[in-house]
Amino acid sequence: MNNNYFSLGLMSGTSMDGVDASIIQSNGAYEYKTIFNEYRQYDENLYKKLNTIRDKISTPQDLNLLSGELKLLEKEITLFHVELANKIIKKKDNNVHLIGFHGQTIFHNANYKISKQLGDGNLLSKLTKKIVVYDFRKNDLKNGGQGAPLTPIFHTTINKKINDISKSFLNIGGIANETIIFENGNFSARDIGPGNCLIDRWIKLKSEKFFDKNGDIARSGKINKTILDQSLAIFNKNISQKRSYDISDFDLSLVKDLSLEDGAATITEFTSEILSKKILNKNIYVCGGGRKNKFLIESIENKIKSKIKLIDEIDIDGDFVESQAFAYLAIRSYLGLPISFPETTGCKEPCTGGVIVKNF
Repeated sequence: MNNNYFSLGLMSGTSMDGVDASIIQSNGAYEYKTIFNEYRQYDENLYKKLNTIRDKISTPQDLNLLSGELKLLEKEITLFHVELANKIIKKKDNNVHLIGFHGQTIFHNANYKISKQLGDGNLLSKLTKKIVVYDFRKNDLKNGGQGAPLTPIFHTTINKKINDISKSFLNIGGIANETIIFENGNFSARDIGPGNCLIDRWIKLKSEKFFDKNGDIARSGKINKTILDQSLAIFNKNISQKRSYDISDFDLSLVKDLSLEDGAATITEFTSEILSKKILNKNIYVCGGGRKNKFLIESIENKIKSKIKLIDEIDIDGDFVESQAFAYLAIRSYLGLPISFPETTGCKEPCTGGVIVKNF
C-alpha cells in the first residue's frame, strides 16, 4: 500500500432498511476523493428480523438473553455485507485495500460502556479477502467517551475540501448530531436529539409506509400541544443532558392514541423543537435521510430563523456521507490516527478506534 488508500465503507443506520456503500481514496488526512456510492436494501425478512429483535433489547441483560438469536442474525447480516462488498469490488475492478465495516447497531448505551453492532469482521475479511476494520466505538467507550458521534473528523475533511470556514454540519439520521467547525480550524460535536427515528417508527406502526416522504403526512396533521409539552418535559428532565443518544432513549407511548397524521405532526414538532434548541451554529449544511423531510427542515428553519443548506449544494451526496466517513475512519484506524476526540465524544484524549483484522 502507498500513501493513498482505496477504502470501502459499509454503513447501516438506525432505519435498518439497508446498507450504504462507498469507495473513497484518501491519505487519512485532509485529502479524499469519492470513487463510488451505492445503496442496497435489506429484503423484507431481514428487515423484520432486525426491527423485531431491536425492540426486545433495552438493557445489557437483554443482549445476554438473546445471544443465540443475535449470533444467527449477525451471520446473516455479515453474509449480506459479504455479497454486497464482493459485487462492488468486482464491478469497480478496483484494488480496495480496506473495508470499513460499521455493522448494524442493535444497542447503544454509553453509561454501560456498550455499543453493540451486529457484524462479524473476521468472517467478512475471510470471504472478501480484504483487511477489515470494524467495531469502531469500543475503544472510545473504553477511553471515557460516549462512542458517538464518530463522523465529525470526516466533516472537517469535507470542510477542508470546500475551503469554507465557521460552519455546522447537521447530520439527521436516526439520531441527529452536529459538528461545528470554527474559524481557527478547531471543531466540536455532539448528538443533539432524535432525527428520523421516532418519525419513521410512527409511520411504520400506523401505516404500510416506511417513512414520511417530504413530511407530507405530518404537514397534513394537527399538533397535539398537550402531548407535545409532556414529551418535551420528559426529555428535558431525563434525557437532554446526554452527550450521545440511542433510539431506545425515546418512546411513542404518549402519542399512541393519535391518528397517523396528528401523531406524525406532533412527533415532527417534538423533533424540530429539540434540534432547534440544541443547534449552536446557524451556518448549516445538512446531510442524512432527514434532510429530505422538507416539513421537518422548514420547521427547524422557522425556529432558528436561518436557512439550512443541503450538503448536496456543494456537490456532496448527502445520502452517503456516513458510508464515506466509515471508509475514511477505516484508513485512519489502520494508520493509528485518532478518530474520536474530547471535543466530539468526550473521551479523555484523542484516540484511534476500530478493530483491524486480516483473516485470509
